[in-house]
Amino acid sequence: MTSAPPTPDRLSPVPGDRGPLPHRATLARSVRLLSAFRHENTDPGYFYELMARDTVAQLGAYTDLAGATVIDVGTGSGFFAHALTAAGARCAGIDHDPAALTAHDGTARNTFVGSALALPFRTGSADVCFSSNVLEHVPDPWRMADEMLRVVRPGGTVFLSFTNWLSPWGGHETSPWHYLGGDRAARRYERRTGRPPKNRYGHSLHPVSVSAAMRWARGREDADVVDIRPRYHPRWGGWIVHVPGVREFATWNLVLVLRKKGT
Repeated sequence: MTSAPPTPDRLSPVPGDRGPLPHRATLARSVRLLSAFRHENTDPGYFYELMARDTVAQLGAYTDLAGATVIDVGTGSGFFAHALTAAGARCAGIDHDPAALTAHDGTARNTFVGSALALPFRTGSADVCFSSNVLEHVPDPWRMADEMLRVVRPGGTVFLSFTNWLSPWGGHETSPWHYLGGDRAARRYERRTGRPPKNRYGHSLHPVSVSAAMRWARGREDADVVDIRPRYHPRWGGWIVHVPGVREFATWNLVLVLRKKGT
């Protein structure tokens, strides 16, 4: 990466793209999204496109994406970047793994290899900094969160979602055995499949809690908390995050939305 960070360029939506769906946090939506997890390995294109379209619609409920400059942290092969672009954003993606940028026959453009712990963008250079299911994969999650807040302009939005460790899917492919310990779950997975899990506990998968995320968000003096809620739950299920203990198991995936102070 160069010392002069890049400015995101506009991507062209694929012809015939339907664009983002209106966000309606209903029970039917929750069932549809949670059911989609069964297809993550067998039909990743379907799974990631559905998740991307839903998540970008959710983001659009907090900020106007038309013409916005968005940084997608942990962009992978570009499903979320494509959905952001279809919503009218100018998007740049960053990922630490070059192979991830072309996985699943991806055609991600305007992407860069770099670390989420030291984002290669100028302070205040973006309208929105977005990340989906990356925080639990970095060894210093709150440094990554700090970096996301740094790169947005005053008045800009941070949308950060992650799978918390004690949720049913906290161990990813080793779930639900992660409840017996991350190392034990990884060993069991390797015995059963003959290969180690992609998400290795303590290496590429780290236990992040809802309570720690809430402390980080509420402790920031340079940002206002716009929302903290379970990502996949219906609107009426938002109360879960306010119940200590219960929230760690029942949230499944948490969304933090912050707005940077200043004008």
